[in-house]
Amino acid sequence: MEFTFRTDVGKVRAHNEDSGGVFNNEIGVLAVVADGMGGHRAGDVASAMTTSYLRDVWKEVKEIATVVDAEKWLIEQFQRINEQLYSHAEEHPECRGMGTTLVVALCMDEFISIAHIGDSRAYVYNEFGFQLKTSDHSLVQELVRNGQISEEEAEHHPRRNVLLRALGTESEIKIDVTTLQVEEDQQILLCSDGLTNKVSNDELRAHLEGFDELPSKADKLINLANERGGEDNITVAIIDFKDKSDERSKQQ
Repeated sequence: MEFTFRTDVGKVRAHNEDSGGVFNNEIGVLAVVADGMGGHRAGDVASAMTTSYLRDVWKEVKEIATVVDAEKWLIEQFQRINEQLYSHAEEHPECRGMGTTLVVALCMDEFISIAHIGDSRAYVYNEFGFQLKTSDHSLVQELVRNGQISEEEAEHHPRRNVLLRALGTESEIKIDVTTLQVEEDQQILLCSDGLTNKVSNDELRAHLEGFDELPSKADKLINLANERGGEDNITVAIIDFKDKSDERSKQQ
């Protein structure tokens, strides 16, 4: 596996409420993108706490043998992070209402388990095409699911940033988890909505299928979002499964 991570404040925001990273240990790679909830106090605190927790706990994992193990581990970590964020907000009045989205890809040699809450996304690109593997937990996506608006209308809906689920805002959470088989020359893209609000799926695919090195692909995606206004923070993580027999590379 090869991987890269980039985050950018954008062109408008005063500070970056996104956080994340790609962390490897003896058994695999954990990719994380967290988007602190815009408009809420301490969104950057929520996303940073989330990333720090996952980075530290992943260092201690010695074995994940099956898909069931991976999905169970992800669900447990999401629940523990939620408890920490919720308690922190209760104990610190200046952080009341803070929250974060979270999308995580647990990448092993044979499978990838993806868990998410909120509207940060995970895509997969391989010989079978380019596919979105998460469904936004947002008001607009719920309207699309119910047939009240079209996908095209959703892209420009004035309430497209209203979330129905996030970490830290409620004591109980519901998490979506899915698992994919690893294919050769497969890429996983995790990103915050600062990217997907500005760059179409066709453009995301075009950048992934290019011949640039991973850091360059991530930088070009961020630059494109910034060229189109950059009103939000922008975060990108890419994991490339060049060959299942390859050793994991160091982070770029």
